[in-house]
Amino acid sequence: MKVIKNTALFLLLAFSLGSISVIAYAEEAPKSSVYSPNEVIMHIEKAKVEITHSDFVPPSEHLKAARSLSEKVTGNPEIVKKATSHIIQAQIKVNKGDIKGATAELNATLELYN
Repeated sequence: MKVIKNTALFLLLAFSLGSISVIAYAEEAPKSSVYSPNEVIMHIEKAKVEITHSDFVPPSEHLKAARSLSEKVTGNPEIVKKATSHIIQAQIKVNKGDIKGATAELNATLELYN
């Protein structure tokens, strides 16, 4: 009798935990397959501010984030490729210490996204 009760208890616990995990999974927000350039623009603006302050560690992080997000942006593929290449050039210029060149590349990227 104890074996039957324990088995029933374990099955009840297994089903209840399984149903809770299904409910928790169902409540997650679905991710959109359309990516807007808004986050990329935000990271570019933050990088521009940090570049003007000559603090090269945070801009590289913002540029990395902008680069990874820019590859996911949906829209005109030619514009997206050009914008991503400008971000890559800005990363290269930041690493070389070319503040004006990096800022010009970021401004060109913003023009493409706008």
